[in-house]
Amino acid sequence: MRPKKLEWVLSLLALAAAGLLGVLVPWTPPGVSGGPIVAGDVAWMLTATALVLLMTPGLSFFYGGMVQRKNVISTMLQSFISMGVLSILWVLVGFSLSFGDSIGGLIGDPRTYFLFRGVGGATHPDLAPTIPLALFAMFQLKFAIITPALITGSFAERVRFSSYILFITLFSLFIYCPLAHWTWHPQGFLRQWGVLDFAGGTVVHMSAGFAALAGALYLGRRKVHLAQEAHVPANIPFVLLGTGMLWFGWFGFNAGSALAANETAVLAFINTNTASAAAMLAWVFFDAVRGRRPSALGASVGAVVGLVAITPAAGYVPVGSSIAIGAVAAVVSNLAVHWKSKSSVDDTLDVFPCHGVGGIVGMIATGVFADKVGLVHGDPTIFLRHMAAIVVVGVFSFGGSYVIYKITDALITLRVRPEQEEQGLDLSQHAESIA
Repeated sequence: MRPKKLEWVLSLLALAAAGLLGVLVPWTPPGVSGGPIVAGDVAWMLTATALVLLMTPGLSFFYGGMVQRKNVISTMLQSFISMGVLSILWVLVGFSLSFGDSIGGLIGDPRTYFLFRGVGGATHPDLAPTIPLALFAMFQLKFAIITPALITGSFAERVRFSSYILFITLFSLFIYCPLAHWTWHPQGFLRQWGVLDFAGGTVVHMSAGFAALAGALYLGRRKVHLAQEAHVPANIPFVLLGTGMLWFGWFGFNAGSALAANETAVLAFINTNTASAAAMLAWVFFDAVRGRRPSALGASVGAVVGLVAITPAAGYVPVGSSIAIGAVAAVVSNLAVHWKSKSSVDDTLDVFPCHGVGGIVGMIATGVFADKVGLVHGDPTIFLRHMAAIVVVGVFSFGGSYVIYKITDALITLRVRPEQEEQGLDLSQHAESIA
């Protein structure tokens, strides 16, 4: 049996084993309970959970429209397949590693919620005080799904599909889950430091951004990049559609992180829209000032950068600050994209300059503008801890991801062969074409 067939056999066997465990392991009812269920909170969080899931198909259109025509399907599928892989992984052990009983503030006990044991209709005093713990778990799943999907833009057009599935599995277990525990679990060490990350500036965007940078460096440059050929996006309307879906879904991403239908959710909702609008305009205006024509692609990227930057601050800063956060993030990321284009780094869709740098700007801004505890209020404590957290998360995400790329490459070759890259991944990996 050829090795490339063996990897799929092993994948099928792994899924079958998960199904067998699901049948054999007895389900146990929740062991703890918070307060009574609040129907309004449940309704809002069901809506927010669906909105966040919509972001992943939105990302697939956003990325799919920016790659070469021969790689549109493969790029879009990399986002879609994350919904399948992470949904199973999360039920098995991901939720437990992220939100199970804390082991030294570093990771959750994998036994706590293994196969969703104890995850049911009851509330939880710390994680879900007014909604079922199962709903909280599903809301958090959507964040776990989109994070590895974000990374795909950095190594687009040159990664083997089977190795990508292995990579996102390892990344989620060893990078995403620990970061979620550090930041959002009540006993997580970054949470104990007082680090504020309302909806994923570190857990989602910085982790994806630094993993993207590691991937671009590890996989090396595409043939078209080495030849300095112009990159022509396949479908700009796809990018606009994806941006609209992301913007729409991001209301669930940020406002849903209030975990209740309350004034904090409303503040996050307003800040999300305002920062994205400011960033979109700032990107377009900055391009025009530098002698470039205002473009649909630039407006789309700018809007997404604003969404990224406001994510950690959404529920913590006044509305006026969101304008500054979006505009500053857009200019900084725009410059980062320009500097990257002058380097030899082949981050295909500028994931690090946009998500990594945008997440960093957002975390710094949260430390500056956060209500009552930010630097503008005269308290440098949270700001300094945010600076330390940026270093910790950056080093962990980049270094850990680089190791995972090496492990994945040793097990299943990461990069496609030159002739497959030339042919395009749609045909060489999936035997499909948009033609």
